[in-house]
Amino acid sequence: MKPAASSPLFSGPFALGTFSVRGSGAPAYPGLVVPEGEVLDLRAALGAPNLTVVALLERWDTLLPRLRDLAASRTGDRRPLDELNVHAPVEPRQVFQSGANYRQHVIDLEMAHRSPDDPRTESEARAEIAEIMDRRAAEDLPYVFLGLPSAITGPYDDVVLPDWCAEPDWELELAVVIGRPAHRVSIEEALSYVAGYTIANDLTDRACVFRRDMPAIGTDWLRSKNAPGFTPLGPYLVPAEFLADPGDLQVMLKLNGETMQDESTKDMIFGVARLVSYVSRTARLLPGDLVLTGSPAGNGMHWGRLLRDGDVMEGSITGLGIQRTRCVAEQA
Repeated sequence: MKPAASSPLFSGPFALGTFSVRGSGAPAYPGLVVPEGEVLDLRAALGAPNLTVVALLERWDTLLPRLRDLAASRTGDRRPLDELNVHAPVEPRQVFQSGANYRQHVIDLEMAHRSPDDPRTESEARAEIAEIMDRRAAEDLPYVFLGLPSAITGPYDDVVLPDWCAEPDWELELAVVIGRPAHRVSIEEALSYVAGYTIANDLTDRACVFRRDMPAIGTDWLRSKNAPGFTPLGPYLVPAEFLADPGDLQVMLKLNGETMQDESTKDMIFGVARLVSYVSRTARLLPGDLVLTGSPAGNGMHWGRLLRDGDVMEGSITGLGIQRTRCVAEQA
């Protein structure tokens, strides 16, 4: 399900990823990919036969200058992307997911669930909800929950829809990749702990979000979001220095060629720095960890059209490339 060879890859002179030689049976390895579509095996280039992307990120400040030199030199063991399988770019130890973090998305949700006897006009209701979002951004805290690394799959892998999954939905998101251990960091210093960015599609079974047998307990993120393959990730990890502003990127998801989500990260209620700082106030972020920043308006519930067997999702974010995944119904 890879994009066509003419598709743009990413911003900057290089990105990182995890690759394997197609048909070889050899293990996956960390690679440095250049915009022309060649991949350098970083195990040989850095003299580290057991290297992984997480291990590389654990030495991010030291190795980043070396990566710049390798990208510029165009030497070493390089293969064309066409000969390689592209896997999720990183295997995180922890995944932190932000919910209700796009202003227009939350407004749409509130409008969809407002009472039939609400005396306000639609414009009045939207204006009042927008004011609440502005106050939330100024005064409140992000809403963050945990995801499972085992839900991650590659950017071109098929996504299996479990037979118990009644209402599968898409949620394309900007994913932040941590490059240094971070604990109790300030908003002002938070971006210095970010190694780079990638694309995540945080699939959700809407039928499982709330426990019908125990309504008082609230949301069930384990069941609704963490089936194997429910988080397609990648294709690449693009270093932060190659994106001018993570708060000004276009997030777009197409379903079978039709645009469903198309929104700027400007619409985020809490930006990357605030999210990273907030998570770090409780947890200790580790190199390779992911912070998913929430999904904009335009998911399946909004359109009244959820995922089905054979659907193809194409997700892109400015400067980060394109992922393309096909939905396959689980056979009973």
